[in-house]
Amino acid sequence: MRIGICDTTFARFDMGGAAIDELKRNATDLKIIRETVPGVKDLPVTAKILIEEENCDIVMALGMPGPMEKDKMCAHEASTGLINAQLMTNTHILEVFVHEDEEDDPEELKKLAETRAREHAQNLIKMMYHPKAMRKEAGTGVREGKENVGPL
Repeated sequence: MRIGICDTTFARFDMGGAAIDELKRNATDLKIIRETVPGVKDLPVTAKILIEEENCDIVMALGMPGPMEKDKMCAHEASTGLINAQLMTNTHILEVFVHEDEEDDPEELKKLAETRAREHAQNLIKMMYHPKAMRKEAGTGVREGKENVGPL
């Protein structure tokens, strides 16, 4: 299994490193290819390159958009680009963004970034190796990095 990890220098926490650590803890037959780019708008093309040129089976795209309106717009554009890259390649790209204004306290923001990266890495493993486990969580209100909200 070839896993692509693309992350940014703009992030204030090494989310890619946390995701890789979690992947290695939970699977042994992985080849992980990591690319780091300046910002979130660079993630879509990098994810597409990881799929098409590095033959990755799935990609995690991790970023930490800032709190300003311009940052939010860039994050939306990056998200749209990631969706387009998925459609062009028929390959899953797990978008893992933590917005800086999700937490006021820097320690809580760090905790959120690490938890979200690790929980999305666990989702990747479920998607690729244990799809029935993922299916069991359908409609249960699971959240990555925050408390689950539960089913309705």
